[in-house]
Amino acid sequence: MIKFQVFGSGCAKCKTLGQHTEAAAQALGLEYEMEKVTDMNAIIDAGVMSTPTLAVNGEIKSAGKVLSVDEIKKLLSA
Repeated sequence: MIKFQVFGSGCAKCKTLGQHTEAAAQALGLEYEMEKVTDMNAIIDAGVMSTPTLAVNGEIKSAGKVLSVDEIKKLLSA
């Protein structure tokens, strides 16, 4: 199972990144768990400097932008 984490304040961009990530995972038929991290201390502890940030299995894959569904699919297929 893949674990996704979306780090951010819960703003519209963060929500959109979460939705795009779920759509990409579903399109690829992946089993996944989604965690939205909104606690500022947890975000800082994770080393996140800009939001929204997407981490896959604890590894930061994107920071400071909203990836499209296709971009996330490519990232997961790599």
